[in-house]
Amino acid sequence: MGPKRIVVLGGGGFVGRHVVARLVAADYRVVVPTRRRESAKHLILLPTVDVVEADVHDENVLSRLFADAAAVVNLVGIIHEDGADTFERVHVELPRKVIAACRAAGVARLLHMSALGASADAPSKYLRGKAAAEAMVAASGLQWTIFRPSVVFGREDAFLNLFARLSRALPIVALASPKARFQPVYVGDVAHCFVQAVDDDITYLARYDLCGPKVYTLQELVTYVGETAGAVRPIFTLGPGLSKLQAAVLEHLPGKLMTRDNLLSMKKDNVCDCPFPAVFGIAPATLESVAPSYLSPGAQRSPFDPYRANSGR
Repeated sequence: MGPKRIVVLGGGGFVGRHVVARLVAADYRVVVPTRRRESAKHLILLPTVDVVEADVHDENVLSRLFADAAAVVNLVGIIHEDGADTFERVHVELPRKVIAACRAAGVARLLHMSALGASADAPSKYLRGKAAAEAMVAASGLQWTIFRPSVVFGREDAFLNLFARLSRALPIVALASPKARFQPVYVGDVAHCFVQAVDDDITYLARYDLCGPKVYTLQELVTYVGETAGAVRPIFTLGPGLSKLQAAVLEHLPGKLMTRDNLLSMKKDNVCDCPFPAVFGIAPATLESVAPSYLSPGAQRSPFDPYRANSGR
């Protein structure tokens, strides 16, 4: 019998590329469906990875992809709604189709990415959609594991890198919701947990909150990023009214730096009330031990950086 076959939805994304690289290092065969194969070309060079063009929103396509798979990993998620890609479609309808396709293909094992703070009464559509998906996965009858990370950081992240770019480009940073609290977790640690859980029956039917070792306010994070990037800027903190106005403006601009739904998500502290899950046998990396390697002015950029995920920190 050859290596087990794992299907990773969202494998071409930020967290996905790290999960895929670690699955390869652990001797799994990995299938990564994508809308455009070109968008996941960074994975094609990895041995035992098959990048295929497919519409993951088509349940019949999913059933064919899942045939003979030992497990399915669903990492698909969006921060902003964009056209047809709504929270309902991506965070609710897609998991429903994934569950149905797993049943149709006889795949018992499902690992699902949710978000810290997801709940049915959460203030934002983003978090309520994540909670709806969790409920479906938990009621699926499959051998599921749900991960709920805080904001994830790493070389290709869209969070710290955004504030680094803003600090370099602007003379002053106008910051909405400066007191929002986060407990950032390193992408390599998140990927480690997913890969260890694939064949670990201790993790079946369990939800894991994943956080780093330290809590920061958003203002503290932006200050740290500016200092690390060598672009210290004054921070003008916005109150609730101006924060909402800024989000309303930004969500209509190209790139959507922030939306009103993002602002609502930040009303709920993005922190863990428990230590990092001991079952995964690691101490989470600190922000300060990783971020300078990609934020500092002298940080080296390499096209092979994504593949270093399988070699530890």
